[in-house]
Amino acid sequence: MVHRNDPDVISRLLTTPGRWAVVGLSTNTSRAAFGVARYLQSHGHEIVPVHPRAETVHGAEGVPSLTDVLGAIDVVDVFVNSRLAGAVVDQAIAVGARAVWLQLGVVDEDAAARATAAGLDVVMDTCPAIEGRRLGL
Repeated sequence: MVHRNDPDVISRLLTTPGRWAVVGLSTNTSRAAFGVARYLQSHGHEIVPVHPRAETVHGAEGVPSLTDVLGAIDVVDVFVNSRLAGAVVDQAIAVGARAVWLQLGVVDEDAAARATAAGLDVVMDTCPAIEGRRLGL
């Protein structure tokens, strides 16, 4: 089955302030994750940078993996290659995240199906900043 993004889910995730674990976020300003994380912060979301180097980004202290995030996670924003996305989605399920958002170009139908079956909202192959602007945010 091919995953279809639900516009209502996209709108709810973007308009309800939440805690977003941004996997792949580092201090590299040329990477898309850097700008998207800033966009999320500017719209009332808390970010948690998740990167092996555990760097502080946009004033938010980083952690090396999802299992190191203290407290609840509303959305796991996945900025990794599609071949690595399934493992990240499985970690998101294991830590009790409420949703996974696979970035533009990140597609893993099997991982999306596992997340959906586990009760998570799933958005795939699109960007929060692009969708937010489309919604007038």
